[in-house]
Amino acid sequence: MTAQSNEAPVIIKRKKVSGGDGHHGGAWKVAYADFVTAMMAFFMLMWLLNATTEKQRKGIADYFHPTIPINRISGGGEGSFGGESVFSSTVLAKNGTGGMPPVVGAQDRADRFDKSQPGGSVKGDNNGGDAGLEEVENLLLGGGGESYALDNTFQHVATRQTDEGLVIELFDTPEQRLFEPNTSAPYPILLELARIIHDAAGLVENRVAIEGHVASEPVVFAERQVWSLSSDRADQMRRLLEAQGVVPDRMNRVTGHADKELASPDPLDPRNNRLEVILLRE
Repeated sequence: MTAQSNEAPVIIKRKKVSGGDGHHGGAWKVAYADFVTAMMAFFMLMWLLNATTEKQRKGIADYFHPTIPINRISGGGEGSFGGESVFSSTVLAKNGTGGMPPVVGAQDRADRFDKSQPGGSVKGDNNGGDAGLEEVENLLLGGGGESYALDNTFQHVATRQTDEGLVIELFDTPEQRLFEPNTSAPYPILLELARIIHDAAGLVENRVAIEGHVASEPVVFAERQVWSLSSDRADQMRRLLEAQGVVPDRMNRVTGHADKELASPDPLDPRNNRLEVILLRE
């Protein structure tokens, strides 16, 4: 016992040993941020491809092309890129698609357009060929900086060239409709659109066709009214155009297509409520 009590006490010292993984800094955060940014750009690209037309995609591609000017054709405005704002889709110049034909200037157009004549007929030899229809389309879409359809009105207008002629499509939006619900009573926006179409159609002498389309009705309705409603709305548009000054002799046909030619995959989408005013090829 005495020998053991004289022994030095055993002191156990525990040393904390850190792991082999040292501090790596914030490099991984930078890599992750780059990955998220790339994914966001990818999904924005997919959205743009789905939400834009071929002409709009060409305009976007031309804007980023390093070997050509930003704008081939001026939009006619005093702001950047020929418009009021580079973010304004209603006044921004449409690259590659806008502009008046080289032989037709603004003053020439004013001289040739005589609203005093019945139906807004055209002075000269414009017989409504491809060049005349393209001029009407440019005027409606503001290709030459003289658009009639601006601000809230523009969002209701779309045009396209077909074998039949120039189709001027007027459609409802979720924010504003052209007719009172389930009736053929027009809202004031349609009266303004009728004036716009009358002025633009006065540049040519083509005959006019009007077609009405409506969205599908819920199945709970006891009696389907889509046929009569589409026909009544097309005929209402005819009366509005004639009230503006389009001569009745130019009217070729007025038809209703009910909900048989939908513009949107959703049958109940308000976008399916639309009118098509067609300037027929001669």
